[in-house]
Amino acid sequence: MTATFESKEDKVIASGVDDEPPVGNLRSLLGWQRHALYWACVGFTAFALYNLNYLGLETWAYRTIHVAGGLVIGFALMAAWSVEAPPAKGALARLQAVPLVVAVAAALYALFCVAYAYVHRDLFGAGAPPAWLFGPVQIAGAEVPLFGLALTVATGLGVLSSWLFPGRSYRVSWPDAVLLICSLVVGGYFVFYFLYPDPMLRGSFRMRAGTQFAEPASYWAALSSIILILELTRRVAGLALVVIAGIFIAYSFLGPFLPGILRHDGYTPSRFFTKMFTDIGVLSAPIAVSSTYIILFIAFAAFLQASKVGDYFVNFAFAAAGRARGGPAKVAVFASGLMGMINGTSAGNVVATGSLTIPLMKKVGYRPQTAGAVEAAASTGGQIMPPIMGAGAFIMAEITQIPYTELIVAAAIPAVLYFLSVFFMVDLEAVKMGMRGLSQSELPNLRRMMRQVYLFIPVIILIVALFMGYSVIRAGTYSMAAAMVVSWLSPNKMGPRAVVDALNLAARMAIQLIAVCACAGIIVGVIGLTGVGLKFSSMLLGLAEQNMLMALVFAMLISMLLGMGMPTTAAYAVAASVVAPGLTRILMPHFADLANGPEIAMLVAHFFVFYFAVISAITPPVALAAYAGAAIAGSDPLRTAVTSFKLGLAAYIVPFMFVYSPSILMEGETYRIVLAFISASIGIYLLSAAVQGWFMGRMNMLLRAALLVGAILMIKGGYETDAAGIAIAVAVGLVQYRIGRREVVPAE
Repeated sequence: MTATFESKEDKVIASGVDDEPPVGNLRSLLGWQRHALYWACVGFTAFALYNLNYLGLETWAYRTIHVAGGLVIGFALMAAWSVEAPPAKGALARLQAVPLVVAVAAALYALFCVAYAYVHRDLFGAGAPPAWLFGPVQIAGAEVPLFGLALTVATGLGVLSSWLFPGRSYRVSWPDAVLLICSLVVGGYFVFYFLYPDPMLRGSFRMRAGTQFAEPASYWAALSSIILILELTRRVAGLALVVIAGIFIAYSFLGPFLPGILRHDGYTPSRFFTKMFTDIGVLSAPIAVSSTYIILFIAFAAFLQASKVGDYFVNFAFAAAGRARGGPAKVAVFASGLMGMINGTSAGNVVATGSLTIPLMKKVGYRPQTAGAVEAAASTGGQIMPPIMGAGAFIMAEITQIPYTELIVAAAIPAVLYFLSVFFMVDLEAVKMGMRGLSQSELPNLRRMMRQVYLFIPVIILIVALFMGYSVIRAGTYSMAAAMVVSWLSPNKMGPRAVVDALNLAARMAIQLIAVCACAGIIVGVIGLTGVGLKFSSMLLGLAEQNMLMALVFAMLISMLLGMGMPTTAAYAVAASVVAPGLTRILMPHFADLANGPEIAMLVAHFFVFYFAVISAITPPVALAAYAGAAIAGSDPLRTAVTSFKLGLAAYIVPFMFVYSPSILMEGETYRIVLAFISASIGIYLLSAAVQGWFMGRMNMLLRAALLVGAILMIKGGYETDAAGIAIAVAVGLVQYRIGRREVVPAE
């Protein structure tokens, strides 16, 4: 994407979000497949919005449809986003005939069984389906679970064949078609029982799941669903989350053979896999949030993109800050933070907005590694910025039962401090390297942008509606409608076709998050079933008895380790299950003197875990957001990751403030909150100066170390520490004034 403007009269910068994002280019498919997939995406999003606002389908059934629909669309999109590979030839090509015939026949038989069950239900009312349909069938004197075996064989062969026999990028390959059918069968099977008219039959799966009485067909369907979820997650999010999920699944069966606190009684496959397809596992909090808030706000983001309101956010930032020194970097901080807040994935936002901001940062003098790192740090910060927080706030509200509005109020000051830190970092880098901003001729006209300030209305409506007491779903729906309405006041008016395109785009953008949330649900389910979370809590409590700070550092390391290589929502969901319960128990005595001590302890614990799960995206050695920025900037990935770590350093310190100064989370008297914010803001500036080595000129290592101590004292808060921090800053400033080191660092 170029960084040029369309004309001198209409200087509009593209948002960096391509019309075809990296989650599948439908145009690469041919003929009816492209049209079928397009309308499937439209239908998926439209059904979700209709259900959230009007239909109110039974909870488990809707979540199952959400997961199954995501699997169907995801496997269909594989041909659209996969890289063209040479087709199998010779003996290898002939070998695929056997798995093709077996897999297709098995998948079609399983599909026939589910379809017949619905036909039988509609013809005979509440009568149970015939026993042979989902039960064992007599074959050669033996009872064979034909439906379950057919489904699982088709799923297994589909996965293996997709690895061995790559398809063409212009059509859905036969292995992916088999996986698509299996996804339909799994969803159809479970929805059949969740929505069955007969109350006894409708509750049979719920009552028997996870027990020795679980039906064989339910076991095979649940096993197939886990395989499908893991395979789609591997394709859209890489191996990291799949490997972690695989370790947890193996732990469920290996528990009796493990020593010490890791030991547990173990589970049979039937009990384990049927339990996994309940609201303890796949259908638990991550998918509950994905099927409601995430799909809603992804649709909101798609409407912002289709109406070009998202473009306006970036244009406005360039018009306002583009002329400042290091202007493109400051624009990246603002625009990437804003868009990252909505789209729910740090690395994805780096790719989207970084394709514009990174080249412009390099143009004004930023080193490639710094340009990539700034974009990564800003996009990651979007995940902690209210009111949407990349969907993290919704998962937190679901887990803690703390009202959503309270969470976003608590998140405000920490998020501002983080972005202040990144802003100060890029500003000091610009000063140190003698950078300039972009010229007026290279920027949109600010007056023109101000005349279109009404395009901020959708975001304003969202915030106002939330604080007026509207539900998140209703507020998000109103904001989506507002994005369409305000587009009618601009040249980019949304008509019926644009609305349909936005619905299609939303489904495609949602696939990755649906897959990772379902996969995270598996991990959360294992943690709950095996009790490993409680054991970890006991270990944290033991550490806390020795040293509180040591326990916090250990919780920080585990949260970052669990989050590495994972999207934000999955990272937080897993870390919250493992770390947050123990951390909450540790903090209970710490806040016992406060009126609402237990709630504050839970709030602090979850924010602590959330922050470190989020910033794992810029933490070496597995810093996905930084690596995405490095790919665009053409810089060394590890050096970019280290630079992004430095830029986001405040995020590694601020969570400890939650524990020692809860005023930063808006807890306590107003004057304490104001003082804590002012003190922390000064500390953040001093921290940025120490990291960049520039405070009234270049600093030597001794002065940088002294200023770092002063920064930490200021950030910690308290009259004595604030006074000491200010004294150190003044002393360093006086020394710098005497030395007068102001030489500019040459750009590399």
